[in-house]
Amino acid sequence: MPVDAAYRPDPLFQSLGPAFADTVTPARFPVHIPRFTNRFWARRIGLGDFDPAEWERCFARFEPLPDNMERPLAIRYHGHQFRVYNPDIGDGRGFLYAQLRDDRGRLLDLATKGSGQTPYSRLGDGRLTLKGGVREVLAAQMLDAQGVYTSKPFALYETGEALTRGDEPSPTRSAVLTRLSHAHIRFGVFERLAFVNDPDAMRALVDHCAEAYFPEIASVSDGARPAALLDAVVQETARLVASWMAAGFVHGVMNTDNMTVTGESFDYGPWRFAPASIPGFTAAYFDQQGLYCFARQPEAAAWNLAQLGGSLTLISDAAPLEDALRAFPTRYRSALRTALFRRLGLIEGDLERDLAFVQALLSWLTDSAAPWPAFFHDWFCGAASETRAMESPAQANYQRADFAPIRDGFAARTPERPERLTHPLFQRDAAVSLLIDEVEALWAPIAADDDWSAFAAKLDDIAALREALAIANPM
Repeated sequence: MPVDAAYRPDPLFQSLGPAFADTVTPARFPVHIPRFTNRFWARRIGLGDFDPAEWERCFARFEPLPDNMERPLAIRYHGHQFRVYNPDIGDGRGFLYAQLRDDRGRLLDLATKGSGQTPYSRLGDGRLTLKGGVREVLAAQMLDAQGVYTSKPFALYETGEALTRGDEPSPTRSAVLTRLSHAHIRFGVFERLAFVNDPDAMRALVDHCAEAYFPEIASVSDGARPAALLDAVVQETARLVASWMAAGFVHGVMNTDNMTVTGESFDYGPWRFAPASIPGFTAAYFDQQGLYCFARQPEAAAWNLAQLGGSLTLISDAAPLEDALRAFPTRYRSALRTALFRRLGLIEGDLERDLAFVQALLSWLTDSAAPWPAFFHDWFCGAASETRAMESPAQANYQRADFAPIRDGFAARTPERPERLTHPLFQRDAAVSLLIDEVEALWAPIAADDDWSAFAAKLDDIAALREALAIANPM
């Protein structure tokens, strides 16, 4: 198998032992039709020399990678789902397949979605719809372009089965997805260990997270390490949710089993991008109470962190965990300032003045209902884009009297790398967006005629957005 010198297998998770996961067997599919392959990330993890047959063998048939995990592992976890505790979950249609180091030495996971039944499938078929795979590729690529820390879609294969689903016209086409991420250790893994009262396993998990993901806390004393880990997770989660808010993104299912210790966005189900700043905008049709609506995502993240902290009381005093949790609001506000300023192409200045501007900006976006994608396209680099913004199709919003303080705020701030405005993307009138109507329009020709041209064109647009924004991404 032609791995190159950059390939560095490091299957650490399996060293935790059988208390954390179950070995599983991948499903066998009738066909393997490649619909998306991430050549960029393949090069970064030493798999850039794979030919199509090797991609299929490793990412559709799931034969082991060299010197890596011999058998896939379905990870055990519990979770709060819409704040109701559920001990009857775990990896039900996916598994951890390999771990390896990237070109920066970071430990990464290759894991699946739609790869067959596991002990946690319950009554499910363990499969993924092709539409679900397409939606996950689109969401992750769009968020990545905007600087959100997200899992990477690595390979998507159509698999030739007819699936029955209650929320899609059935039968519908099947797929299997491989995604690359920094970790798949969910808050729910800790919740399960607290539920079964296994302090030894909890300590082993904390030590593993320190070694694999937070080496700066590996030297902390054993007694203080759980709180140090929670403190790090609070910081990463604050950054994640702030970046969602700056992108106008609604995850849709912020259950504790859908949040990871490394603060990565992943597992895209009923996600949506908000068309405007609509506080009650929801992504999931079944979220009838708006628990995970746009404006409540920071609250949901804080609640989930509290459940993680509660689980860690199995091996830690409560006081230092509570101290870590109390830091979330302050860290979130700071992270939101950073995320919005990066998305607007502005240099951060005095924290308190910047936070006041952020509050004024968000209030104006809500009051005006200005289109979210258009606003951030029109005003990238702030005042440096004023002429362009005033010629935008959305320019009527910027003529409102209440926009004057926002314009003044832009004028008072320095653009960061304003040369980015010369990119052809900023010569377009329309922003690159991914609203629900656009997603449905991309899927329609695939479903009707197997026409993937609109999907490919949207991925090209998203790549152009990534290039134009040139936002440094944490992964």
